[in-house]
Amino acid sequence: MTDTDWASVTEQAVLDAAIPLVPETGWTSITVRKAGLAAGLTPPETELLLPHGAQDLAALLSRRHDAAMMAALEVIDPAGLKIRERIARGVEARLEAAMADEAAVRRWTGFLALPANMGLGARLYWETADRIWRWAGDTATDENHYSKRAILSGLLTSTIAVRLAGGEAAAKEHLARGIETVMSYEKLKARVKGQTKDWNEKAAAFLARLRYGREPPPVRPV
Repeated sequence: MTDTDWASVTEQAVLDAAIPLVPETGWTSITVRKAGLAAGLTPPETELLLPHGAQDLAALLSRRHDAAMMAALEVIDPAGLKIRERIARGVEARLEAAMADEAAVRRWTGFLALPANMGLGARLYWETADRIWRWAGDTATDENHYSKRAILSGLLTSTIAVRLAGGEAAAKEHLARGIETVMSYEKLKARVKGQTKDWNEKAAAFLARLRYGREPPPVRPV
């Protein structure tokens, strides 16, 4: 077994040991240390394997769920689906993977919401969004590449939060509304291309709807 194989296998063993601990001890150095010991590592070995501690562990969980999502999507031919259906299938597969570790994911979302971890959370949601768009057949290399992933990252974030707080039915309803908003956004971009001021105002309104479910208040002249 190569060093790389050892690291990958051991990372997953530590994650396996951490998941049942997280509901009680959270994504913390305590969890990392206990999980490392349970996987047969000394504290220095655990630190070497996970130099960023709980952040590394949280990233491993996200990427495990991404891998489970992609495995579920492998049996689906996206060519036979409309783009909105492809995105829905991708998000639903990701939700199903996350809910297999629901208690740990509850603490995970709170951990990533901390100011020190928001950058990590943004990167992880971006990774997930990128995987879904690539599976859906997106080949954009211009600004659309980034806008699509940013928008889907926001939808993933909010849908997971709704699923944890309101259950499966609420999450499906939220996802359906969000996808309709995304599709409206794509049409909007085509209509207002080149109209910078109008575009910025409408883009701000779109992002407010996606996050809060309503339009932002009008800007009053000073």
